[in-house]
Amino acid sequence: MTNPLLEPWDTPFGLPPFDRIEDDHWKPAAEAAIAQARAAIEAIAADPEAPTFANTIAALEMADEPMGRVFGAFYAVASADSSPALQALQRDFAPMLSAHTSWVIGNRALFDRVEALWQARETLDLGDEEARVLMLTHRRFVRAGARLEGAQAERMAEIRARLSVLGTQFTQNLLKDEADWSLPLSPGDLAALPEGLRSAARAAGGDKGPIITLSRSLVVPFLQYSPDRALRRKAFEAWTARGMNGGETDNRAIAAETLKLREERAKLLGHDDYASWKLETEMAGNAQAVRELLHAVWTPARAAANADAQIYEEMLHADGHDGPLEPWDWRYYAEARRRAEHEIDDGTLKPYLQLDRMIEAAFSVAHRLFRIEAREIEAPLYHPDCRTFEVTRNGEHLAVFIGDWFARPSKRSGAWCTTMRDQHRMGGRDVRPLVLNVCNFAKPDAGEPALLSFDDARTLFHEFGHALHQMLSDVTYESVSGTSVARDFVELPSQLFEHWLEVPKVLREFALHADTGAPMPEALMDRMLAAANFDQGFATVEQTASAIVDLEFHCGPAPADPMQRQAEILEEIGMPRAITMRHATPHFAHVFAGDGYAAGYYSYLWSEMMDADAFEAFRETGDPFDPETARRLEAHVLSRGGSEEAGLLYERFRGATPNVEALLRGRGLAA
Repeated sequence: MTNPLLEPWDTPFGLPPFDRIEDDHWKPAAEAAIAQARAAIEAIAADPEAPTFANTIAALEMADEPMGRVFGAFYAVASADSSPALQALQRDFAPMLSAHTSWVIGNRALFDRVEALWQARETLDLGDEEARVLMLTHRRFVRAGARLEGAQAERMAEIRARLSVLGTQFTQNLLKDEADWSLPLSPGDLAALPEGLRSAARAAGGDKGPIITLSRSLVVPFLQYSPDRALRRKAFEAWTARGMNGGETDNRAIAAETLKLREERAKLLGHDDYASWKLETEMAGNAQAVRELLHAVWTPARAAANADAQIYEEMLHADGHDGPLEPWDWRYYAEARRRAEHEIDDGTLKPYLQLDRMIEAAFSVAHRLFRIEAREIEAPLYHPDCRTFEVTRNGEHLAVFIGDWFARPSKRSGAWCTTMRDQHRMGGRDVRPLVLNVCNFAKPDAGEPALLSFDDARTLFHEFGHALHQMLSDVTYESVSGTSVARDFVELPSQLFEHWLEVPKVLREFALHADTGAPMPEALMDRMLAAANFDQGFATVEQTASAIVDLEFHCGPAPADPMQRQAEILEEIGMPRAITMRHATPHFAHVFAGDGYAAGYYSYLWSEMMDADAFEAFRETGDPFDPETARRLEAHVLSRGGSEEAGLLYERFRGATPNVEALLRGRGLAA
């Protein structure tokens, strides 16, 4: 059988040959890639020459390239257009990859070479980036358990393997719960909703008729606009019950086992708990610094939310409903209040926020700031909804950008940026990235324009900010390329880019009515921007509560019953009864689908301290597109990846690291 994954990729810009790949091709290609990587690493470990940066560290950087090629393509598809066959492969690949990692970390001859270079680092005459890569490589080995021996090393390998399996199962359980549930709408139910939501519900149901799914782009607007309280409750309870419906897709036991294994892993590595191990390499440094940030945000956010809750409960009673305000009521009455106070609603705004125009706006902002150009190209992709762009600067190829913006049952929820190839210059080559943005916007009826809420448009800009971090990367070594930075720094470029969505010059050019082409009226724009911080008490409470629970889960002994511990933490901090965590434990994929945001969900708020301050650098010049400020941003943040400590990079751009007041001012919560 000819396997296109094992042949040269004769495609535009070396994209994976998705039009020729079949499910049966993935596993042989994965096995071959791992075997190639293993052979390369064995050769490094057995090299009779004394270790040098070139024959050990640089060689290691290149050894995994075959794996990056195959698995970068596979996981892009498996996350965005999954199937039972791909899910089965994910379950197969998780222990395979874990075993490979354990073999690399446990290769004593290899680690001895890395250790020898680390001990001799002062005599090696390394450049700054090389010195950083050596430090990160040595640290990665040590933190993964390279110094463990015997039974401890074996147990670490077992933990790593089990965690990889649990993370895969957690994700697949969520995908199944989300795909299996829908709420059919009667003609009367549908008539009560705005036209944009009616169109999205019809598109989601297809021949079955209009439905609401558990895609955020459908369920949240439904909770905002449906006047039927019983239907709102039904949708809300299904949305918040993901991962805890009982049976084979229940994630509660997975969460408990994951937390226990993380604690055991941290203790094997000499740490008291997982949080102390995880935060050691982040900007925050330790749990106390994170806790101080979260509680500094929590106090004013909770006060604002409680004040709003009183207003919404009065509105509920005025509608003839007895009893307290419930979580399925909040968004409905918040939207009613927003319409009353700011004279806007999504039905008014969405025609001006067309997906195509917002894509153009994101590229236009990037052009004004960083002089990049984009042209749409034809290329083989994994789904017909994907769109591909070549990104250039001064006529030179910079990157390929792929946008996959519409929700579908085969796509996991949320929005993310990933790469199928990272930027680097290893081996004397100039390798440019293949960058993918994935969102879950509601797809309209055939022939109709896709319309976004303001939050949707903000999400598009957010993910494009991550993409810029990848596309503008300019380093030599792949391990420090693009978004390979501290977790509490990685959200800075994405959250910073959101600010340009609120620049009037951008909105005047791209916020054009879908039917008439007319620009958004100035009065409407003013009201929309004035409402940008509306209901920030609610938004900040649901986000910060999730971050607090995540942190406390990983501080001290792992809870035997995470759901009980979650309830205790929320009671301790005084969680408003009509607000739930943005991500309750059984569907907290950030934390339980992998280790990336474990004990690190706070990073969105930590980065927000910087993004508000970073945009202030542009405001201080009087020009949101000030060329010199943009040059500094690219030179010191976007192009440098993880080649230096995050705090140093930010201070070079801005002069100092801001405090929590910048975050509170940005959210309208400052005293």
